[in-house]
Amino acid sequence: MSGWWKIGIGVVAAVVALNVALALIHQFTGGTPSGPASSSYSSSTRGAAAYASLLGRAGHPVERLRRPPSEAHLDPDATVVVLGAAGVSDEDAVALRRFVRAGGRLVVGGPGGAWLRVVVPAGPTWSAVRPGALETLAPAPELARVRRVDAPGDGSWIRGSALPLLGERGRSLLAVATAGGGRVLLLANAAPLQNRLLAHADNAALGLALAGPKERHAVFLESYHGYGSASGLAAIPARWWIGFGLLGLAALTLMIASGRRFGPPQAAARDLAPPRREYVESLAGVLARSQPREAAVRPVRARIQELIGGPPGLEQAATDSELRARAVERGVREADADALAHPARSDSDVVALGRVLEQVERQSRP
Repeated sequence: MSGWWKIGIGVVAAVVALNVALALIHQFTGGTPSGPASSSYSSSTRGAAAYASLLGRAGHPVERLRRPPSEAHLDPDATVVVLGAAGVSDEDAVALRRFVRAGGRLVVGGPGGAWLRVVVPAGPTWSAVRPGALETLAPAPELARVRRVDAPGDGSWIRGSALPLLGERGRSLLAVATAGGGRVLLLANAAPLQNRLLAHADNAALGLALAGPKERHAVFLESYHGYGSASGLAAIPARWWIGFGLLGLAALTLMIASGRRFGPPQAAARDLAPPRREYVESLAGVLARSQPREAAVRPVRARIQELIGGPPGLEQAATDSELRARAVERGVREADADALAHPARSDSDVVALGRVLEQVERQSRP
């Protein structure tokens, strides 16, 4: 893999890792407002986190229930808040009816389905048409401090046995029904309790009045907004797992781009031929082991033959014995001249021939 490819892959991996890190920081720190509509966890404009906070500051203990009502114990001394609920099962409807009949207070915001008839038999029908005006239709403690409600959007209650409290004749935004010892407050449009409108008009006062006395716990049903009761690893959102996977993929890509894919590491520099000194010493060692002394001194013998073997016109070169005798006649020591009479058998013979050559050459100089 070339250097440019490694740089490119490394840049891509760094960008992916940065985006994953920013996404995780966003999840941990909250980031921009987000969350499902009408959820008490949601900080978006259509969420209800501000309503839950308002109830908490007013003295209501606030609880967020992430299990369906049929799987939980609902305290009759509490106020259960169901905003924008969808997918309420028959079992949950029966559990809510049991809660209300035992003295519980139920606040329903938004469209109601068939499940509402289980809690409030012969209850009103939800209509997508909004009331033309919002007037007080009947005296009720929930409207004692409410003069004006800001509720843009569609939704109203028509017909049924519930008592209309706020709206116009034949169509109400707020209605109330009783079942057993409990009370059901029906708000056709949950907008007044959402973050974007809670501070408008008397919406906050309406929200506090719907929750009832401060002694009542406010229980928000969050299972209908996608929040489950899982714990441990199962509670980690799927988008987090995707983020972890992308982060691991980025790390693996960076490792591949930084390392070598095939073969051993490349040497920093190429291997050069050994220095001449090492070559000469190695060759000398080989020659020393083979001991070719006679071949080595052959040029020396030839030079001695040329100097003392006789005149240049001599037809036959002098023999070894004759060379020895002539060398002795020229004053060469007999011990050194003996090396001319036989092949070189030792290092001493080689040295002796060298001394003979040195002496006869010195005598031959003019």
